[in-house]
Amino acid sequence: MIFAIVLSVLLIIGAAAGVLAQRRSHRNRPPSDLDAEAEANHALVRLTGGLVPPDARSWSTAAAEEVGETLTRAAECQREARSRLATARTAAEYAEVTRLAGEGLNHLRAARAGLGLDPAPALATTSR
Repeated sequence: MIFAIVLSVLLIIGAAAGVLAQRRSHRNRPPSDLDAEAEANHALVRLTGGLVPPDARSWSTAAAEEVGETLTRAAECQREARSRLATARTAAEYAEVTRLAGEGLNHLRAARAGLGLDPAPALATTSR
C-alpha cells in the first residue's frame, strides 16, 4: 500500500516537472511558420481595411498633395505585401510581409494625421 502511494506521488511530481519543462521550451522557441503567417495576415488585413475607410470620399476631396503621396506609398506597401504573402513559405518571408504591412500602416497613420483624423494604433507584433 505504501509502495502504491509513493509511486503515485512520484508519478505526479514527474508529470508536473514534464509540463513545466515543456512550457519553458515553448517560451524560448521562435514563432512557428503558422504563427508568422497569422501575424502577417493580420497586419495585411489591418492595412487593407485602413485604405478603404467608410469616409473615403472625404479623403479624395480634402487630401493635400503630401497626404495623397503618403496614401499612395501605403497602397504600394499593401500591394507588395500581398504579393509577397502569396509566395511566402517560411517564418522569415512572413516576417518580411509583416514588416511591409507595418510600414504601410505607418504611412496610413501619417496620412490620417495629415487629414486631421484619429490615427489608428500602431501595429503590435506578437513575436517572442
